[in-house]
Amino acid sequence: MVRPSMLLALGALATAAVACAPADNTASTAAPTAAASTACTKDQLKLINAGKLTIGTDKPAYEPWFKGDDPANGQGFESAVAYAVAGEMGFDRDEVQWSTIKFDTAFAPGAKKFDFDINQVSITPQRAGAVDFSKGYYTVKQAVVALKGSKVAGATTLDALKDVKIGVQVGTTAFSAVQQVVRPSSLPKVYNEQIDAVNALKNGQVDALVVDLPTAFYVTAAQVDNSAIVGQFSATGAEPEEFGLVMEKGSPLKSCVDKAIEALKSKGELAKIEQQWLGEAAGAPELK
Repeated sequence: MVRPSMLLALGALATAAVACAPADNTASTAAPTAAASTACTKDQLKLINAGKLTIGTDKPAYEPWFKGDDPANGQGFESAVAYAVAGEMGFDRDEVQWSTIKFDTAFAPGAKKFDFDINQVSITPQRAGAVDFSKGYYTVKQAVVALKGSKVAGATTLDALKDVKIGVQVGTTAFSAVQQVVRPSSLPKVYNEQIDAVNALKNGQVDALVVDLPTAFYVTAAQVDNSAIVGQFSATGAEPEEFGLVMEKGSPLKSCVDKAIEALKSKGELAKIEQQWLGEAAGAPELK
């Protein structure tokens, strides 16, 4: 994701201990097994602040990821995800505390002042060399942006985009998504820089832009007046871009955080949170 410098459900934790982190170093080259593990119960977790789960994010905390610039209120996609993960790990809301962490500081090398950070951080091999990432909690979707009142603004299906002049930035997932999913009758217009594609929309050189959803929120909020997100859709083909929770390299919490995310996925809770905060309510309906 090209991330500009800007932009509730609580699960219950089983009382029985579950295996999730290695505890036996007798075979340093062997993969950890269920027998060689410690339990992910709250009182056994190694935390930055005893008895509290410390979660980092940037400030300002923008919508729709957070609401009212207040990560602690449980509203907005990432606030809701953070509290859901905390709940799966056994923490009540009053046992969660928030810490202000600049975006690029979160995944820089070194010790951290948080147990995990949530801030639309895409999982990349380069970043993973400096920090630990959880399993992905959000798979980035593509979005269509157009001027309000235009012929594209009222589109509700992908078929409605077949004869639309679409602009994309070169080298982005949007380009392949347009070709593989939208399949317009003419090739998209490709621009070297995102700002060039934005200007093309402003100047009427294209009818719509396709960008990743996080970027679309920024385009409509800060770059193109009188623009709106027409809708969003899932890309296919290339390995999807995912957001992950960031932890200090070698964090003893990683396996437990992963287990919490897997549980939320299997119960459908992450999908519900995404639908609530990144769908119709955020002005980004699904295009099918």
